[in-house]
Amino acid sequence: MIITIDGPAGTGKSTTAQKFADALGFTYFDTGAVYRAISWQILETGICYENDEALSKLLKNFPFRIRLIEGNQRYFIGNEDVTKAIRSKEVTDIVSEVAALRKVRDALKPLQVNFSKELDVVFEGRDLGTVVFPHADLKFFLTARPEIRAKRRYRELVQKFPNQTFSYETILKKIQERDSYDSTRKHAPLKQAEDAILVDTSDLTIEEVTDKLQQIYLEEKI
Repeated sequence: MIITIDGPAGTGKSTTAQKFADALGFTYFDTGAVYRAISWQILETGICYENDEALSKLLKNFPFRIRLIEGNQRYFIGNEDVTKAIRSKEVTDIVSEVAALRKVRDALKPLQVNFSKELDVVFEGRDLGTVVFPHADLKFFLTARPEIRAKRRYRELVQKFPNQTFSYETILKKIQERDSYDSTRKHAPLKQAEDAILVDTSDLTIEEVTDKLQQIYLEEKI
């Protein structure tokens, strides 16, 4: 069974998808990690992602793997564990533009599809219900008010980096810019699939969102 959870950043979809998958006994797949991994590889090799020939060569020999270690998913490129590295600021700065490239999305789509063939999976991303898995068994689209998402991101950064200073206004601006970019990009834009169930997480905790998705899953399954 394939369940997709799409939506913009800051809606809680990554944490929700993980908890939801655990509750169902499904496997969780973070598609964002795949695009972050190829972005990390681009930075490591020093190529320009606008260079079609160099990018094609990199994608053709992209040894991305997911391993479950002590109950946690770890991401590898070759033998190197890049789980933490792909969350760096440098990767974050380019991942939206890299992920928007048709060449990249077309090359990485089979990786996602193959992962679903023998497993029950909860996929989390931005174009899963519309492009990658248009015939998924169950689709969700999570949303939340931009101000709420900015506050969540601000709290997350303060907790992770207590010695650094962050601006709520700057974070809000970046979220709004990312929303606009993702929603208007030419290939596989962020949008709600017609048959996806919309869930607004603005005033809900992660637990409440997860419970809501479980309830819908049980109703749909029946």
